[in-house]
Amino acid sequence: MTKQTFLQGTIILIIAGMITRLLGFINRIVVARLMGSEGVGLYMMALPTLFLVITITQLGLPVAISKRVAEADAANNPQEIKKILVVSLIITGCTSIVAMVLLIFLIPLIATSLLTDDRTIYPLLALSPIIPIVAISSVIRGYFQGLQDMKPQSYSQVIEQIVRISCVALFVKLLLPYGIEFAAAGAMISVILGELVSLSFIIYVFKRKKIFKIRYRFFGYLKSSKKTVSDLFSVALPSTGSKMIGSISYFIEPILVTQSLAIAGIASTLATKQYGELTGYVLPLLFLPTFITQSLAIALVPSISEAGANQNKGLIHYRIHQSIRISFASGALATIVLSLFAAPILLYMYGTDHASNFLVLMAPFFILLYIQAPLQAALQALDLAKPAMWNSLIGAFVKFTALFILASSPKFGITGVALAMVIGVVLVTLLHLAALRKAIKFFIPISDISKMVGLLVITWWIGSMLKNIYTAMEPNLFILMGIFLILTLVYITLLFALRFITKEELKQIPFFAKWFPAK
Repeated sequence: MTKQTFLQGTIILIIAGMITRLLGFINRIVVARLMGSEGVGLYMMALPTLFLVITITQLGLPVAISKRVAEADAANNPQEIKKILVVSLIITGCTSIVAMVLLIFLIPLIATSLLTDDRTIYPLLALSPIIPIVAISSVIRGYFQGLQDMKPQSYSQVIEQIVRISCVALFVKLLLPYGIEFAAAGAMISVILGELVSLSFIIYVFKRKKIFKIRYRFFGYLKSSKKTVSDLFSVALPSTGSKMIGSISYFIEPILVTQSLAIAGIASTLATKQYGELTGYVLPLLFLPTFITQSLAIALVPSISEAGANQNKGLIHYRIHQSIRISFASGALATIVLSLFAAPILLYMYGTDHASNFLVLMAPFFILLYIQAPLQAALQALDLAKPAMWNSLIGAFVKFTALFILASSPKFGITGVALAMVIGVVLVTLLHLAALRKAIKFFIPISDISKMVGLLVITWWIGSMLKNIYTAMEPNLFILMGIFLILTLVYITLLFALRFITKEELKQIPFFAKWFPAK
């Protein structure tokens, strides 16, 4: 079994994440050009239902599998790893089939009553078979994550996107003559095929690399797995709770925003436009660096779990420090660029800079979002998934309370929505840090905080000078890209100068290892 170090696994996931996001962007362009805004609307209306059903079906098991497999591997216990796989496959297999059948029966009600468009019946029906495919795939991916082999998951993600892009034009064009709703169903079929090929690949890799025969005494292992079930669900259920809080918050937020802005006397059309600018223009830019922090979070769970199984408290603290340092480094540049160049970035991307004030307001606080995912992963790896869930619940409650109070005031309006989002991000991150402090006496050293402040101040100062140069010239996209390139090179130099990235860490990455030969 190929096993990567923490940094090697993270780099593999980051590269896969970049490729997947690029291919996903191309896929959205293809779908939009073929189906138009109405078809995309039907497509997007069906997706949240799918995400909610998959979240319920998985029961948080991928994270739990990763953690428990890492612990069993550290103890050199392949029998326990097999128990984990057997239990997880049975649970997700059963729940996914039940969920798929229930969804098929409920689709007419969901389409007509909740989504208020009976044309969504067709994309929902087309997409329902994906539930068991994703469920089984998530179990095997969790297994590989636990063994700290991130390559199968990364390759399968890229393969899934390639298949989806290759098929989407074919099925949409084939079904478009029958109506826009059938074209949307065709786009969904391409999603299923992508996931199916991805699952086939990851099963092939599993069979080639497996350390035991999964079918040998399958039900015998199931009967003796009572403790394994308990261990899995001690992590899985709170993890599901955290995801459910996010899904429900995502559902409630636009309803609460429109009601609050109506109380403030803002017309519904203007409220929809303002909320669209905030969530459609600003938030995607603020969430851009999160594919790096999510990759860190995935790699962090098995790494900390293994260290915990070996009673290596020093390594646990080091890994959390390391993930915070790298997450901060990945997000700080984005924070400064979005704060200083909010207007031109929005203008070149969307043709309007109306939402630039939101970007300037939110970007400095969202730097805490970039360290939030690794902190939550650390809590889950330390059997503290329940405190992480409560932190998410408290954050959601405070955010919605602040949103209603601020957004319903004519003085704040839509700015109150942005402030409430900031409050939620800051609060959850601080609560995660407090939970780690209480559980393992973890804290960020003053020296690290000083380096973070220094990195921000110096980069901001240089960025401000470059902004003055940009505004003094005739602005155009090529000059702006040149400014970003210069600032990025300066920023990378500062990362090494302030030891945010060390030679020891670069030596763990094969591409850079040859630059730093062993003495």
